[in-house]
Amino acid sequence: MDHFHEIDLADCPCCGGVGSIQEEGGWCLYVQCMDCGAYTAELAYQNEAERQDAARKAALSWNLRKVIRPGPGE
Repeated sequence: MDHFHEIDLADCPCCGGVGSIQEEGGWCLYVQCMDCGAYTAELAYQNEAERQDAARKAALSWNLRKVIRPGPGE
């Protein structure tokens, strides 16, 4: 069961847009801005406990403004 809705995300550090926790192929999570596409590093997991921990760590990185901002052509 996802508890991601309980995780607070700050506004995007690049554009002020809305951040969302994204899951990639059932092996990693990251936070991405729905407006400009800025994102955190991917955090891998192997089980549900690690998945929840990865979500919290991705949110922490996002809230600390540690993001990658895609440039033109990406």
